[in-house]
Amino acid sequence: MDDALALLRTAYGDLAALLQDLDDDEAVRPTGCAGWAVLDLAQHLVFDARRGLVATATPADGPADCDAVRYWRDWSQSGAEADDDLWRTRVSASVAGGIAAVAAAYAQTSAAVLVSAARLRPTDLVGTQGRVLARDDLLSTLVVESAVHALDLVRSLERPGPGAGPLAEVRRVLRGVLGSDLPSAWDDATATRRGTGREPLTDADRAELGERAGRFPLFS
Repeated sequence: MDDALALLRTAYGDLAALLQDLDDDEAVRPTGCAGWAVLDLAQHLVFDARRGLVATATPADGPADCDAVRYWRDWSQSGAEADDDLWRTRVSASVAGGIAAVAAAYAQTSAAVLVSAARLRPTDLVGTQGRVLARDDLLSTLVVESAVHALDLVRSLERPGPGAGPLAEVRRVLRGVLGSDLPSAWDDATATRRGTGREPLTDADRAELGERAGRFPLFS
């Protein structure tokens, strides 16, 4: 099994297990994604798994115009767009049948992504959100999305966070977006939270980063 697919299998497996273990009381707790409850974020993860399923079944002509780092470097969303995204996701979650139904949809969809991705070669080109990228770069975007939101989900839950491999991939991508090393004192979970604006930079962070501190969050 290649590394990108193995990382996605880990990220998806961890999330599927987490979601299937939650109850309705936990579903309304806040997350590390400001304004989003656990159920909202779980539904968002279903949508992102569907993105992966569609992309792995959407071959594209080359050349690639995006890679795993550029995908996140170019990512932007206005405040109005973010609010609309939350509203649409919350409406979908509210009629999905509760956290158990959302968890089942996530498990089914994420499993299908893994099967579809395994049928492609690492360098095969696929399309997603108007971009063309290699399969392994697509899988990296799915791993990063999963790991960041797994940390968000467990902020107010007594549950383990994402695995070491997916978190290391988030750090690799954050470093690529910044174009230089992140503070050495950050472990990968800290890098994920601070790199995406979930946690503010400290004075020590700003001193070490210098002018680069102004570029944070690197994506959110």
